[in-house]
Amino acid sequence: MTWNPILPPVLLALVGMVLLGFCVFALVRASDRRRRVNWALRLAACALIVVAAFRPGVGSAPAPNLQSEVDVLFVVDTTASMVAEDWDGAPRLDGVKADISALTAAHEGARFGLVTFDAAAVQRLPFTADTTALDALLQTLRPEVTQYSRGSSISIAEPLVQDVLEAAAEAEPERARLVYYLGDGEQTAETEPESFSAVAGYLAGGAVLGYGTEEGGPMKETAGTLATDESGYILDGQGQQARSVIDTAALQTIADDLALPLEVREPGTEVVPAEVDGTRVTQTGGSAETAFEVYWILAAAAFLLLLRDVWESVKHSIELSRARGGTA
Repeated sequence: MTWNPILPPVLLALVGMVLLGFCVFALVRASDRRRRVNWALRLAACALIVVAAFRPGVGSAPAPNLQSEVDVLFVVDTTASMVAEDWDGAPRLDGVKADISALTAAHEGARFGLVTFDAAAVQRLPFTADTTALDALLQTLRPEVTQYSRGSSISIAEPLVQDVLEAAAEAEPERARLVYYLGDGEQTAETEPESFSAVAGYLAGGAVLGYGTEEGGPMKETAGTLATDESGYILDGQGQQARSVIDTAALQTIADDLALPLEVREPGTEVVPAEVDGTRVTQTGGSAETAFEVYWILAAAAFLLLLRDVWESVKHSIELSRARGGTA
């Protein structure tokens, strides 16, 4: 087993002792069974988080020690239309995740960043050579909650993307930067999309990758609650299943702005990575022992243990809202 702590081990140990000690203290002082159960779950979740912070790994395998002077930024559409089921019957987002994994492997040794956009653009991952962090994000990547969807622009991420690339260029101007824009081109905001042309000057390559079909596909609702019922499909104004279709013209406009090629993706085909100057990728000598890191499994387990707290908070908020409504 290997360990790769995110902070100095001594500091992590001290923080863990304080956190776990507080949970134990609260558990002992709990006055009833419900509170004891809650604190026991919190204690278990904190223990998992502390262990996850040490980034344990199991197994090992030799791998070439590559270094690449390339930064790859993935710009991913997470609007409700990305769950349209026209990726061989699966959601488009499944194709996006598979392509990002393939591109990560193709650009071995590079640093990777992730920006997602729906109603707002968010930088999910700053540039890092830690591909396990990117993998963990992809496994939990979900589209926006349907009930909160108010329309979105396919260019809403442009200011953030420009800021990220500008900062990277100022910090390390010698590195090449690639951008992969992954989306369906569907503009649901009332305004016209803005241009990406200001971003093109920072790029050495990349691609615009389109997902969806002209026939379109139905979209399941994405819930943001703890409900376990089967999600229904999004309906249009006539009560029929709404269908989302790819807007190739809009994607081509983005590709033209970025001076990048457009590739409309199809299931069962391999994504084509951008060509990179071979002098930017070097083997630093020998090989490194890599391990399968399990910290994300521990973090996911901790999240599940804390769902009880989330549920009780939601239930309490609903009850409080009803009580206020009844006294109004």
